Amino acid sequence: MSFVLDYKDKVVLVTGVSSGIGLGVAREFARAGAHVAGCSRKSPDDASVQAFREAVEQEGVRSFYRPTDVTDAEELKGFVEDTVRTFGRIDMVVSNAGMNVFEGAEGCTEERWHYNLDLNLASHWRLARLCKPYLEKSGEGVLLLMTSNHAFSSIPGCFPYNVTKTAITGLVRSLAIEWGPAVRTVGVAPGFIDTAGNDTWFDSFPDPEAERRRTIDLHPVKRIGTVEEVGALCVYLVSPYARFISGTTILMDGGRSALMQDE
Repeated sequence: MSFVLDYKDKVVLVTGVSSGIGLGVAREFARAGAHVAGCSRKSPDDASVQAFREAVEQEGVRSFYRPTDVTDAEELKGFVEDTVRTFGRIDMVVSNAGMNVFEGAEGCTEERWHYNLDLNLASHWRLARLCKPYLEKSGEGVLLLMTSNHAFSSIPGCFPYNVTKTAITGLVRSLAIEWGPAVRTVGVAPGFIDTAGNDTWFDSFPDPEAERRRTIDLHPVKRIGTVEEVGALCVYLVSPYARFISGTTILMDGGRSALMQDE
C-alpha cells in the first residue's frame, strides 16, 4: 500500500507567505492538492506575492491572498473571513508569520518587548481562536503553530524572540488539551533554514561565509535545512497518518541540539 498525502478540495490557511518558510509551506500544500489562502504585509502587486500565487496555481489549485498585519486583530479577522468567503471552508492552519526580534535582555526596550509579544506569540493565539469554528466544522481540523529551535535552546543576544518561541510550546499544549479532539494542535520548531532571514543573520558577522560554514559544521547532517523540508513536515503533520500527534512540538534542526557544546 502506497503512502499518499492527497488534500484535494481541502483548504489550508498560511500566514507569512511572501517569502521563506511560509512560501515553502504554501508550495508543498499546493503540491499535495490543497487550495491555499495566504497573507503577509506585502501589497498584492508585490513581486513576492505574485511568486506565491504562481507557486500555488502552477500545481493546479487555487490561491487567495490578502495583505494582513497579523498584529492587527481586525485585519486578521478580515483575512479569515475572506478566506471562508472565497473557499467556503478552512481545514488546516499554519500560523507561521513572525520575525527575528533579537535585542538582548539588557538592551531590549519596552516597545520592542511588547511588539515581540504581539507578533511572535499573541498573533498565533488570535488566529487560532478565529479559525477554531471552521477547523471544528472540517471534521479533522489541524492547527500548526510555527515556533523555533530557540524554544529548546538558544544563544546570546536572541532575547526576547527566544522567550516567545518557548511560550508557543505552552500555547500548543493548552490548545491541544482544550480544543481536542475536534482540533488537533501541533508545534513545528525549525532550526537553521536557508532563508533570507538567516542570510541577514550571517551577514551580521564580519565574514558571513565563514560564519555560514561554521554553523553548518555544528550540524551532524552537515548542512542547513530548506523551506521545502519544513513544508513537507507540515503536510505530513496535518495528515491522517499523524492523528496521534497532538500537544507537542516537533523539533527539526538537523541534529544541532544533540551537541552538548560547540565544537
